[in-house]
Order: sequence, then structure tokens, then C-alpha cells
Amino acid sequence: MQPLRDMGVPKSEHEEVPSQQTSSRILSNWDGVRIFLQVVRRGSFRAAAEQLGQSVNALRRHVQELERQLGSPLMTRHVDGVRMTPEGAEVFAAAQRMETASFGLVRARERVDTAISGEVRLAITEGLGTFWLTPRLIDFQRTYPKLLIDMSCAMQSADVLRMEADASVQVTRPTSPDLKIIRVGRLHVMPYASKEYLDRYGVPKSIPDLLRHRIVLQIADQLTSQAEYDALFPGVPQPGFVAVRTNAGSAHYWTIAKGAGIGMLPSYAYAIGAQVVPLDIGLYRPVDIWLAYHPDAGRIPRVRRMLDWIIDSFDPKKFPWFADDFIHPRDLPEKLEGEAMVNMFAGFGSTRVPVASDPYYGLTG
Repeated sequence: MQPLRDMGVPKSEHEEVPSQQTSSRILSNWDGVRIFLQVVRRGSFRAAAEQLGQSVNALRRHVQELERQLGSPLMTRHVDGVRMTPEGAEVFAAAQRMETASFGLVRARERVDTAISGEVRLAITEGLGTFWLTPRLIDFQRTYPKLLIDMSCAMQSADVLRMEADASVQVTRPTSPDLKIIRVGRLHVMPYASKEYLDRYGVPKSIPDLLRHRIVLQIADQLTSQAEYDALFPGVPQPGFVAVRTNAGSAHYWTIAKGAGIGMLPSYAYAIGAQVVPLDIGLYRPVDIWLAYHPDAGRIPRVRRMLDWIIDSFDPKKFPWFADDFIHPRDLPEKLEGEAMVNMFAGFGSTRVPVASDPYYGLTG
């Protein structure tokens, strides 16, 4: 018998109601939606495959299945990547809303679990992660032994909104209004060289003097090194003047420490392990340090503990090199109370504090 609501209505105008089986299949295909989002955001199947750790063919099969279920092509393939169709743009907008809602479900579930256990993910710049947080990470993990701390040290900013990390520590201010953003400290960057380099090539007395020396650069996301180079040395080609150019903070530090040239490092750099010497030539740059996290994530107990630990790790009252005002490296040991500065960077070599008998004491303190 014809349903009452359809009686007298031409068959061509009947509302198409998807079967329960079809609806369940589409709604359950989150993998296809998630992969479609990544392919669009990365611009190609290959870039998305690298990000997701899957093969290009596997990603294509997921997207093709999603297109089959939705009954429409979502993207076209080109030599330089993929482009969305108009239908794909509509699906992309809806998929983003699905993704946001799924993140909300995950955070709601995790807030119910009050045990300090599970996994916390921190994205941080490579230099701060390697040289600063790693030495104090062990004490934090021992305090919460059921925590797995996943720390990603890279110069690319993690997308906290899409849950690539629970929190990020970076040196560029995040712009999303949906994030909780805290300025936790400030780096003070100045030129350094190794003792070996200064013994061999002499000590520069001014910025123009640098043109008679070799330079070491770190070029990476979140840094303005290239723009600063162009401003300081306009028209000077890098080959023959720049000795080494790296993208990682640890490589940059050790390149300077081993005598390749003069480069910019934080004011605490001389305490990391090698005999690097700060140079007073009128070149100095403050760099703010930002902590970003989703407000919902901040209510998850294990994430909250990590956030508190991060904020404490950059406390300028304990660690004066993160204060707003610049303190010269020679004056830093006097500002510390309790633990000696040399112990705060334990694990990177024979750490030392400059003393009056050092040949470059006038430069380092």
C-alpha cells in the first residue's frame, strides 16, 4: 500500500530517502573523509601520503571510494597536484565541520578520564626542544610515569586545532582566534663564535667587521634569518661569505661551536656545552616564545599538567634568560638562585661558566 504522505503525488516528485544501509556506509567512512581533507590541504596525493605514512595508491582508493559513495568527482588530478571540483569544495567545507565536531567528541571523552595517564603531544621548535626542554623532560615523566610524552621538535608549526599536537611552543605568534595563546618567555639572540674561530680569525668589533669573517645561517620556518641577512648585508652574495646554512637549531649550534663561523644564538648558548663566545658588536634581537593550545584540551588533566610544566620551564624568575629585558651572558650566573646554571643544560657535554682567567672574559663576562 502506498504511504499516506505520498498518495496523489507523482512518482517523479517523491522524496528520495537513503536507505539505512547506504547512510551508515557513508557516515562510517571517516577514513575517506579524513584522507580527502589531507590531500586537499597538502595539495597532492604524494604530499598527503608522506604526512599520513601511507602509500599514494592507498589514499587514491579511499578518495575514489568516497567519490563513489557520494556519486560525484571531488577533485581533478593535474601535474602540479589536485584541484577541487565545485562539488568537492562543498564536501570539503562539510568535512571540515565533521572534523571539528569529531575533535570535540575526543576532547569531551578525555575530560571524563581524570587519571594522569595516556599520551600527550607537544610540538616545539627544534632548538628549544633539544637544548632546553629535553634536559628537564625526564623529571616531568618521572613525576607522571604513566604518561607517554610525544615531543615533536621541528621548525614547522603544528596545527593544534586539527589535533596534530595537544600544545605547541613556537617563536611566531599563532593567529587563530580559537586557540588559547600565552607568551611564556622571550629569547634574546646575539652573535656567537667559538674560541677556536676567534683565535684563528680575530674578534669582530662592529657589524661592518663581519664582512671580513665567515657567517653561519639558520634558515627555517618561524625564522626571519633571510630577511635579517638581506638587511645587514644588502647585495652581498652568500657563497664565499656564508660558510654553512642549516635548517635545524642543533646543527646551527654545533656548526658555530666547531668553528665554521659567526652565527646568532640565544644568550644562554654558552652554557649548553661547547666553548662558544658571545660577541658585543651592537647586534641583538628579542624573540618571543608562544604557547598555543585548544581551550578544551586545557581541561584534560594530563594535558593540563603538561601545560603547567611548560609554563614553569620558561618562568623568567627561575630562568632569567627568558625575561623580557636582555641580560648579558656574563651577568646571568649572578641572577640565578639555587641551582647553578651549568646544571640546567646537563647532558650536552662539558658545561662551563666563563671565569676571569678566560682569554675572552671581556666578551663573555
